[in-house]
Amino acid sequence: MPAIEKAPRAWQRMLSGRRLDLLDPSPLDVEISDIAQGLARVARWNGQTRGDHAFSVAQHSLMVEAIVGRISAASPETLQLALLHDAPEYVIGDMISPFKSVVGGGYKTVEARLEAAIHIRFGLPPVLPKNIKALIKRADRIAAYFEATELAGFEDKEARAFFGPPRGISRDMIDISPRPAAEVEKIFLRRFEAIEALRQPGKG
Repeated sequence: MPAIEKAPRAWQRMLSGRRLDLLDPSPLDVEISDIAQGLARVARWNGQTRGDHAFSVAQHSLMVEAIVGRISAASPETLQLALLHDAPEYVIGDMISPFKSVVGGGYKTVEARLEAAIHIRFGLPPVLPKNIKALIKRADRIAAYFEATELAGFEDKEARAFFGPPRGISRDMIDISPRPAAEVEKIFLRRFEAIEALRQPGKG
């Protein structure tokens, strides 16, 4: 009798105890503590950055959210969307742009499902409105410019060619010093809760 092949495991167990299915993620299995834990330990630029610590996706997300707040009159909901703009990477990691070009777009389906589940979990739009997506993308590119020049060894001219000039933001406006993962995790959680308090002032 031929052996019955088992379907490959498509879920990841989180430290919260949740089991998140990558193929069919449920908002009920999304916890902000898991997101903060994961993003604080995922390195930007594949770890090819200066400093004693990796510059994490969590720290990048904090910077993008801060930039959004500086370049626009963003609502608390928009700020939360900015803070969580890379949240799927707590499961799938930070895939650098050159590698995305190599593997093609298949990963985008998984990423979109995860993003929708995360947004639903926290009462946010499953799909980003175009204007908010454009705003966050602008802030993301500004953050990438500073990361590239300050941490990843890019010359100014090269960084501007890839990411554009950081209009409206100067170096002294942002925190780009790589910090320990445990510290960034706490800062990320505090910022998430602070924005939630602005979104739902009567809660609790």
